[in-house]
Order: sequence, then structure tokens, then C-alpha cells
Amino acid sequence: MLNSESSSDILNSLSQDSVHEILDSYNAFCNATQSLLAGAGDLSVGGADFVSHVHCLCKHGLHSLVRDHFLRVLEETFERNGASSFWRHFEPYAAGFTKNDDLDDIDEDDIQSVLYNALEEISMEKQYQEKCLLILVHALQSYKDQMSEESHDFEAERNYLTSKYQWIVSSVLMATLPRVFPVILHWYFKRRLEELSTIMDVEFDDNTSQNKDGMDLDEKGKTCNKVGDMDVDDECYNNHRLSESSRLVKNIGKVVLGLRSLGFTSMAEDAYASAIFLLLKAKVYDVAGDEFRSSVLQSIQSWIQAVPLQFLHALLVYLGDSVSYESTSSGLKSPLAPQPSLFCPGIDTPSEGLVRWKLRLEYFAYETLQDLRIAKLFEIIVDYPESSPAIEDLKLCLEYTGQHSKLVESFISALRYRLLTAGASTNDILHQYVSTIKALRTIDPAGVFLEAVGEPIRDYLRGRRDTIKCIVTMLTDGTGGNSSASGNPGDSLLEELNRDEEIQENVGVDDDFNTDDREAWINASRWQPDPVEADPLKGSRNQRKVDILGMIVGIIGSKDQLVHEYRTMLAEKLLNKSDYDIDSEIRTLELLKIHFGESSLQKCEIMLNDLIGSKRINSNIKATISQPSQTNVEVEENAISMDKISATIISSNFWPPIQDEPLNLPEPVDKLLSDYAKRFNEIKTPRKLQWKKSLGTVKLELQLKDRVLQFTVAPVHASIIVKFQDQTSWTSKNLAAAVGIPVDALNRRMSFWISKGVIAESSGGDSSDHVFTIMESMVETKKGDSSGSTQELLGGGDEEEDRAVATIENQLRKEMTIYEKFIMGMLTNFGSMALDRIHNTLKMFCIADPPYDKSLQQLQSFLSGLVSEEKLELRDGMYTLKK
Repeated sequence: MLNSESSSDILNSLSQDSVHEILDSYNAFCNATQSLLAGAGDLSVGGADFVSHVHCLCKHGLHSLVRDHFLRVLEETFERNGASSFWRHFEPYAAGFTKNDDLDDIDEDDIQSVLYNALEEISMEKQYQEKCLLILVHALQSYKDQMSEESHDFEAERNYLTSKYQWIVSSVLMATLPRVFPVILHWYFKRRLEELSTIMDVEFDDNTSQNKDGMDLDEKGKTCNKVGDMDVDDECYNNHRLSESSRLVKNIGKVVLGLRSLGFTSMAEDAYASAIFLLLKAKVYDVAGDEFRSSVLQSIQSWIQAVPLQFLHALLVYLGDSVSYESTSSGLKSPLAPQPSLFCPGIDTPSEGLVRWKLRLEYFAYETLQDLRIAKLFEIIVDYPESSPAIEDLKLCLEYTGQHSKLVESFISALRYRLLTAGASTNDILHQYVSTIKALRTIDPAGVFLEAVGEPIRDYLRGRRDTIKCIVTMLTDGTGGNSSASGNPGDSLLEELNRDEEIQENVGVDDDFNTDDREAWINASRWQPDPVEADPLKGSRNQRKVDILGMIVGIIGSKDQLVHEYRTMLAEKLLNKSDYDIDSEIRTLELLKIHFGESSLQKCEIMLNDLIGSKRINSNIKATISQPSQTNVEVEENAISMDKISATIISSNFWPPIQDEPLNLPEPVDKLLSDYAKRFNEIKTPRKLQWKKSLGTVKLELQLKDRVLQFTVAPVHASIIVKFQDQTSWTSKNLAAAVGIPVDALNRRMSFWISKGVIAESSGGDSSDHVFTIMESMVETKKGDSSGSTQELLGGGDEEEDRAVATIENQLRKEMTIYEKFIMGMLTNFGSMALDRIHNTLKMFCIADPPYDKSLQQLQSFLSGLVSEEKLELRDGMYTLKK
């Protein structure tokens, strides 16, 4: 029993009588200790004898023996009478429960009363044992006072033994802690805080509604204190609500104090903290949800101040932890809260603990809203710019949390799963990319994170064959060929072209300061280092500019390809013009010249000038040419008036290659074209017209027996239907020979007239031949539209065949076909090759007629076509043969 060397030395120096005295006193002390601790609340049991035995042992220098034995018996007694009895209250709930089990099916009042009773019972046991411990302290102190006239530090002795006892209580309870107890605590605080939140939410909603009516919180408080300004029922209800919330806070505070006294401080704080955070998370989800068109951050902040912070303030005051921030004992103030009174409106002197709680809650709210918005970022950007408030909230959240990398990773994953798939059209991908640039430009003006997000989109679009075409269409008409486009600003690149023009117009003239120097000075004054997430290989943020047009052109790799595609599309559009109205095309060209330069668009400008010149020449010819005589019946029946024709005259050297096919026009039309060409030669000597007879549009009026139909069709369709004036029925071979086109091309174009109920098709004597018959009466018509309304067909059959202008891709495909076998041979020998290596190899070895003179971008476009035809594969920038 004597472990210390000093106690052993004392015993060796004692006489036999002293040893017997110590043994007798020790045995009596042990019995008195047992009687005292087992006194069931009666401190008088063995109290006097206990003190005398303590004095006797202390007289022989056995102070440590007295303390150690008493604490050991105290521990055994607490474990037997206190801890076991405390845990016994929760045994009915322990069976079948694990850490994550839910207690929703447990009677709320039952488990609450069990927790209260258990804490009250163990508190009484603990108080009695603390009083017993205090008797020991007095006994030890009284001995010291008898032996010395000097006063001794009674508080030090008491504090030492009290802390030892508190450690014993905590260790015993923790050693025997059942797994269900933390679950019970979590359930209790969750239910109590939900109840309290319901009460305080009503007050918060009342305050919010009155604030919307022009009354602030202070005015509301003053009004509520005036009985004359408030209905009696409302006053009674508010007083009842206030008393209920005070009662709940008091009950929660009692439980927290009881748990603290047992050493469960951190467990209690974790329990009610998790309940508060669960309530806050539910509030964020309830307020935000799928609503992207209004800001919710301010509402969440107001709720934090009105509900959880008010509860925590009341709880900390009840627990005695509300030490003023200004009077912190350590003298150290949180650098995060230089002005705590501003952080906690409505609380004059918030404690440092409350300030820290506010920071924790706000950070959790920002992070929760941020995660919610990041998870829905794809839908938010689809709804942009109407969803701008949600983007602004996300920006503020990211500035607070700094978790931009989470946004990048999540959004890239969503893009690859939902957008960058074979089922998504190129139009949709481009529209989403433009909206992504505009939305992320709000969050990240420097474009650091936009680079990471845009890279997979750009890589995917480079493998699409129609990417250039869609981009050019977005630049010119704003819809990218998407008929379902909503017309939002996010759907058009014309907005960016207009912005470039405004920037050019708004640049002021400074005599003493160059524009580039001014911009460099502004950039230098605003310099900030790149975020840690920035790619060091991408350059400094001062060299980045979130330029939408620049990023779109970056997909193609060269503005020359974009200009070539624009020139092709412009030619197609101009050739389909029948009224020479090109104001919108001129406006678009001027905007493109600002961004891409005048030299690269010079041919396009000449094409527009050709339309302007065509209008003037067309008017001159019509004004001067002699008309057929009105008295000549034969001429009147067969000739066509010059007023019926409008020609588009182009300078072929500046236009893309024009596709044409042989076509036999009706004799009156052919005669009209010849007369027009002669007059043009007279006016523009020595220039001559060379007609592209298959191009253009023809307005027809078909007069059948019982109906009149109007159509706007291509010349080939008009030539076909006019042949039925000569005879009502034709075989496909004879009709194709008469029109001057192949039989298969005729069959494709006849489908239009068949679908309109004008022509009927039947089988001929030859299985490969068909018989086409005109349907003069509606009775004979069994299908098609014969309502008499105007029908339009600007193209029919195969779309590529009917295009007036050969596409850039088709032109390039024809020119580079001779290099395809050479490329296949290279990849067979070398396995895989990068784009630049293929380009350099072709330049080195293909020097015969015709020599290889294509650009790197043209080669990339050609190889992309081979990839789409599944002849090649592209992986990590390396081209290989398709296996």
C-alpha cells in the first residue's frame, strides 16, 4: 500500500509502538471512509472519528496515503453507485441500436424524462461525494493548522482533490459509456432545437414581413413593447411564445450543465452543434432548392442571426460563458472578428464564443450553398442569364470558402457526362460553352478556372465536323442553326461583336498617353498573384483576358478557317437573295472586320459589293431593254417579260467555287436569259455573263382543273413540272432526258411534287422505270398538301448536292484525297503520329505535282474528317489507324 520511497523511509524509522498506532489508525481510517461514502447522504456517520484518524496518519507523515486511499474508495463507490445507476436508465434503449440508428419511433416525453432523471440522480450522488471529499480537505487542513501557526492555502488543496475527483468521474463514465448514449444526446438536442427553431422561425418570419413593410427590427421591438399599439391576442401570443422559448433554452442549458459536470463537455457541444448545423443545412436547402433566379444568401444570413445565434447567445448566457469580447481574459482577440458588435446585430456585447459560433455557422452556410449551387451548376448555366443571381451567390460563397477547385472538378464531370456526348448536337454544346464563359466570367474575371473548365469542351468540339459551320452561324444570325434557340443573349456571338465595336468607339483620344501604355499602367496597378489552383503553364493572369470570341476561335485553331467558312456561308445566303436586301450582312461584316481585320475579309466585302452592283445593273437592264409587242399573240404566249427576272451577278474570282449541274431550261426562259446576257454585254463590255442555270429560285403558279397552287422552288423543280405542259404523263427515263439530269437525281426531286399532291407515281413496264402523271383534279389526289397556299422549296433531295456553294470541307476533301493513302502509309509504318509531325512529313516528301501546300489547320480539319469516317483514331493528340 506504500508506494513512495519517502513513506517507506518513514516506516523504517518508526518504533514498534508507532507502527502499531499507524496500523490501527489506518484500519480505522479505511472503515470510516467506507462508512462516510456509504452514508447515503448522512455526513454525520463516522465524521468525527474520520477526522481523528486522518490527523493520526498525518502526524506520521502519511498525507499521500490518506489522499490516495480516499480517492480510490471514492472511485469504487462512484463506479458502483453513480455510473452503473446512471447507465442503467438507458439500458432499455441500448438493445438493437448502433451509432447510426434513428430514435424517431421512441416516445419523446419518455426519453426526455429519462435523461432528466438520470442527470438529476447522478448529480445528487456526485454532490454528496464532493461534500465527503470536502470533509477530507478540512481534516487535512485542520491538521496543518494545528502543527503550524502559519496559514495554509486551503483553496489549493481543495482544487487539487476536486480536479482529481472530476477526472475520476469522467474516466469512469467514459470507460463504461454505452454506444446508444451519443445517439440519445443527438436525438434530444435535435428535437429540442427543432421545437425551438419552429418558435423562433415564426418570429423571424414576422420580423421579415414587417421589414418588408418598411419597419426595421428596432422599431418592431419598440412597437411590441407598447400595449396600446398591439392587439391583446397578439401580445398574449407573443408573450407565450417568448416564455416557451425561454423554457426550452433553460431546459437545454440544464442538460448541458449536467453533462459538463460529468466530463461530457465536448460530447454535449458536438451534439447540439450537429443539431444546429442540420437545421441550418435544411434551411439552406429549403430557401435555395432549385430556384436560381433570385439571390438567397442574404436571407440565409438573416436567418442565422435571428434563429441559431439568438439561441446560442441565450444558451451561453445561461451557462455563464458569455464573457464579453472586449474583456477577454487572455487579451487576445480573434483576427476574424475586429468588430463583433457588427457581426451580431441585436446583441450589444457578444462574447468571443458567440462571435466564433457566428463565423462557424456562416462558413457552413456558405459551403452548403456553394455545394448546392455547384451540384446544379449545369442547370444554372443552361438558364443563364436569368440565373445570374445564383451565379452571384456562388461567387460570394467561393470568395468566402476558397474552394474553386471543387467547382472545376464537379463541373467538368457534369460536362463530360451530360454534354460532351454523341447525342448532343454541336449547336447545343456551343451554346452551353458560350453561356459557361459568360457565367464563369462573373465568378472568375481573370479566367484562371475557365481555362480548366473550357479545355475539355474545346477538345471535344475540335473533333466535330460541323463545329466551324455552327460557330459562323452563331456569329451571323445568333442561333447557330438551332430552331429551338430562345434568343437569349447567351445564345448569340453577335453580342460580343457589338461589344467590341462599343469598345472601339469608346476609346478616348489622349494626346500624351498611348492607349497600350494606359492599359499596361492600369494592369500594373491592379496586379494580383495567380490563385494556387492556376496552371503555371498558362501564363500570368495579366496576360489572360476572358474574350469569348477569342476562346471560340481558339477551338478552330485559326481565324483563317473561320473566315473561309463564313465566306462560304455568306455566298450561300447571298445566292438565295431575291430582293438584294443585304443590310444585316453588311452590318455583320463590319463587326467581323473589327475583330478579325479588314484584309482577311476583303473577298467577303467584294461579294457584298457584287450584290449592290447586281441591283443597279438589273434596274438598268429592265429600264432600257425593249419589251415584246403586245399585239403579237404568239410572242405573248411564249415569251416572258424581263420584269420577271432578277439576276445576281458575281465576280467569280472572289467567290467560293460555285456548284452547278447541267439543266435544260424551258425555251422561253432560255431565250430570256440570252437577251439579258446580251444587254449586259452591251452595258459592261467586254464582260460577259455565264449563267449557272441550276441556281436561284423560281416562283410558279400551277393552274389545274379545280385549283390554283403557288410555289417557290429551285430551277430544276420548275423545269420538271413545266414539262407536264407538253404531256400529262412521263416515264422517269424520258423525263430525265428532257430535263437533262440523271434519273436518280430526277427521282429524288420528284418526291417534292408527289408529296404536294401534284404528281402521282406508278410502276412502268421496266422495274427500274417509273411513270409520273400530273393530278389535274383533287379527287385524284390521295396525299400531299393541295390547299392552294404558297409552298416554298429552296432546296430538296440531298442537302449537300443542292447547295449552291461547295463547302470548305468538300473542297478540302477533294484537294487532299491524293494525300490520304500517303498518310495511311505513314501511320502503318510509325504506328502513331502527332499532327505537326504528319504536317512536316507531308511538306518534306510531297513535293511533286501537286505539291503539299496546306496549312496545319487545314490538315487538322482533313484528319478530323478521317476520324469521323472511322478511318483514324485520335487519342491524347496522337493519330493512329482505326483498329
